[in-house]
Amino acid sequence: MKKFMNAAEDFVHDMIEGVYRANKDKLEYVPEYNILYRKDIPEDKVVIMQGSGSGHEPAHIMCVGKGMLDAACPGNVFAAPPMDYVYECTKRVANKAGVLHIVNNYQGDRMSWDMAKEMAEADGITIKTLIVNDDVSVQDSLYTVGRRGVAGNFFVIKCCAAAAERGKNLDEVLAIGERVNSQVRSMGMALTSCIPPAKGTPIFEIGDDEIEIGIGIHGEPGRRRDKIKPAKDIVEEMFEAIYTDLPFAKGDRVAVMVNGMGGTPISELYLLFNEVAKKCEEKGLTIVREYVGNYCTSLEMEGFSLTLLKLDAEMEELLADPAEIPIHVF
Repeated sequence: MKKFMNAAEDFVHDMIEGVYRANKDKLEYVPEYNILYRKDIPEDKVVIMQGSGSGHEPAHIMCVGKGMLDAACPGNVFAAPPMDYVYECTKRVANKAGVLHIVNNYQGDRMSWDMAKEMAEADGITIKTLIVNDDVSVQDSLYTVGRRGVAGNFFVIKCCAAAAERGKNLDEVLAIGERVNSQVRSMGMALTSCIPPAKGTPIFEIGDDEIEIGIGIHGEPGRRRDKIKPAKDIVEEMFEAIYTDLPFAKGDRVAVMVNGMGGTPISELYLLFNEVAKKCEEKGLTIVREYVGNYCTSLEMEGFSLTLLKLDAEMEELLADPAEIPIHVF
């Protein structure tokens, strides 16, 4: 294993501290709980929080800033944040407008956030929870509690945060998030595995001539394993799985995300987007906004995920609102 790190047990701490040192004018840092939060959260604005496992950067620790998350509290690599991380983070950022917990649909995440919510509510904090589950890869899986929350999470965050910045109340922000979640679909695939720092070996084995279709961002098994094939054929399979799931239809206006898994060159991501754009044109979908790059990764895994969001007029406006985060202006 070759990684830039000091010690495996300090990997996440050192990474978060680096994000903080690069943005000390805008962010506060609580190292004992892996918390980063905005210095300037308005007292009358709904607070947007999230935190899952680390290793998926820029999700979510690098998405704290005006117009996106107000706070994040990730766990270790591929591990849900402990309950006390979520509880302590909630206490520090809560205000009279209330707090929205955005939680990706994984068993460990849901347990931590549910327990933290109960404790914070006992302190008098008003909290709503939104579960993100955009991954169409999951089909009666024994490894999950239902469909996983993956890169479509970014559209949920962006629309909820923009609505909060516009002054929407907690129930209104939650309703917008639920609507986005109901209209977004994602699917991922991998060319290679990845190596969690504490493990020191690949999280799963895959042949040099193989691909995994429907992979989870923590190395969960996909729908099937296949031999490597042309990019257009891979996009065809993933696009059809997403398109037919909602289903999308001719005339729909969409936002498209081609998300790198951490180790895929940007040139290949744009090559993949080209194929996606052709499929949208073929199906009569109008691409209103496109996002190509690393948003929700899996360390150094080579692969990508495709996300389509069916837009309405309000979603289009909210996605267009400005955001200020450490990287990847969204």
